[in-house]
Amino acid sequence: MIKYILKKQVRIINSISLNFIREIYMQKLISTNRLVGLVGQRGVGKTTLLLQYLKTNYKPTEYLYFSADDVYIIDSSIYDIADEFVKLGGKVIVIDEIHKYNNWAIELKSIYDSFPDLIIRFSGSSMLNILDQKYDLSRRAVISYVKPLSFREFLKLSQNINLPQFKLDEILEKYNDISSSLALEHPTLYKNFLKYLQIGYYPFFMEDEIEYKNKLFNACDKIINEDIPSLKKIDFTHLSLFKKFIAKLIYSKVPYKVNVSALSKEFGISHPTLLTYLDILDKTKIIRAIKKYSKKVSQKPDKLLFSNTNLLYSYADEFGVEVDIGTVRETFFASCFENIYYSDIGDFRVDDYIFEIGGKNKSFKQINGIEKSFLVIDTDYSMERGKIPLWLFGLIS
Repeated sequence: MIKYILKKQVRIINSISLNFIREIYMQKLISTNRLVGLVGQRGVGKTTLLLQYLKTNYKPTEYLYFSADDVYIIDSSIYDIADEFVKLGGKVIVIDEIHKYNNWAIELKSIYDSFPDLIIRFSGSSMLNILDQKYDLSRRAVISYVKPLSFREFLKLSQNINLPQFKLDEILEKYNDISSSLALEHPTLYKNFLKYLQIGYYPFFMEDEIEYKNKLFNACDKIINEDIPSLKKIDFTHLSLFKKFIAKLIYSKVPYKVNVSALSKEFGISHPTLLTYLDILDKTKIIRAIKKYSKKVSQKPDKLLFSNTNLLYSYADEFGVEVDIGTVRETFFASCFENIYYSDIGDFRVDDYIFEIGGKNKSFKQINGIEKSFLVIDTDYSMERGKIPLWLFGLIS
């Protein structure tokens, strides 16, 4: 088995480019932690990161890379593979798509405990499966979520344009200077931003732009049909409800406001079940459930958006629905932040700031007189006080 893996990994490693490396995740992989896992949606670039990690840090004789969904691996014991590799003097083992392997968490724990000098790295595309079983690896594994490409990363990968990273406070202080200077230096910046909104979040756009949206839809379909049922907590007859939730988002066009009572009645499920299902969809990273800002902890989301604009466009194409530009703008803005809230004043709240999202002619009417408030406008650059170009938030570090 080891000979087969070693022979195959040579071909795979040799095909990997080092021209573009997502350093934030590479730093997590090269940490001193013995057991590190990468989770994220299919196509987000986890495999490339793992292979780049091996190629830049170890000799070919020191590591073993394989995917758990390999037909020659799936019926084998990954513990036995690790045991054989360690006896040969191996230092690092990397297992891709580990969620495909039955009882992966228990066996990985055994490998970790049995071989104290072995460095272990793994990835999984089924975030639901990883999150559901990671308790078996508590105090052992460091698990990192790999985000889709930011606008800044998209520019680097697709155009070799290197833009600086900014913190939110930097943008809010210097947005006029930053946007005007970058737009002048890079005349195609806004054009590239519009392209990014449709096909730029996942690195596989480099392979085939024409089939990109179709591939992305199929990846999401796998989440609904494979990942969610794998939880074994979902009534199989309820599986269609997840597709109905998504359809509601598409056909509503504008950001969907959640009415728990109405949805529960429409779908014939209880309030707690509805909230559980919405939480599951949120964890899949297909949709983003945004709660209203409050000092009290609430389970109820107030707004539902797609997790990013590429998903929005992909589903719109599949359903034959025209995309609402206002929803695109709000979806992009929300995707730039980990912690963001729905706001009655303006559209969103981030930290202590209020943001109203709109087109370049949007007025201050809805946030007039509100402290720490800004208009986020869909334009190439801005020289007006309080108006920040939307794309600028794609450069946040």
